[in-house]
Amino acid sequence: MDRLRVEDLAQLADVSVDTIRFYQKRRLLPAPAREGRVAWYGPEHVERLARIRELQAHGLTLALIGRVVSGDLDATDAPLAIAVADADAREEFLSLGDLAERAGIPVELLEAVAHEGLLVPRVHDGEERYTASDIAIVRADLSMLETGFPLPDLLALARQHNESTREIAEQAVALFDQYVRTPLRESDRSDREKADQLVAAFRVLLPAVTALVEHHFRRVLLEVAQEHLESVGEEHELAAATAEAARRIEPGTS
Repeated sequence: MDRLRVEDLAQLADVSVDTIRFYQKRRLLPAPAREGRVAWYGPEHVERLARIRELQAHGLTLALIGRVVSGDLDATDAPLAIAVADADAREEFLSLGDLAERAGIPVELLEAVAHEGLLVPRVHDGEERYTASDIAIVRADLSMLETGFPLPDLLALARQHNESTREIAEQAVALFDQYVRTPLRESDRSDREKADQLVAAFRVLLPAVTALVEHHFRRVLLEVAQEHLESVGEEHELAAATAEAARRIEPGTS
């Protein structure tokens, strides 16, 4: 156990030799000791491979794993990184092909939608994956096509939406960093307390911000639609839209 050849390490850690060499190339594994042409690995390599697998199971990317295992990401930020990656942990993860089959939509259409940013994958076990909740999204996309939206226009809208949403998300993250993370990191609390409070704050803010953005967009969309119909709509269209807006002004009303 003190000295292992690469084949023995691979078997013990249940990974391939190529994976070990790839991790070494990415500097995720420390270099082995060498005697001539023979590379010897030890317990530290076994532990590091187990840690990499654990972090991958939480959805961390290899780049982020590299920062964690190298100590570049400090003790207060590592649990937050895991919480962010773990946000969809209870979801069922699907490949794009699986998602297309479940939703009954050609995979080529989903590839185009994903390319424009309307479908955003999560990293799970080192691979880009989608969740079962994305099925509702792609079915909504299909329903828009069925109502007459041309695909190029829908993809253009998806591209613009992705850019705008990403800008808002970057601002939200910057605010979290400025008003939550930085003050906590500069406090005199223990690393454990800082990490726990960062994770707790993230778990409160993620659903809160998500609900706020969704609610606000819904209200603004209804307002814009109403204003548009008031300027160009026929009387019967305006009456129907007003009644529908009143019925749907709050989610869940009937």
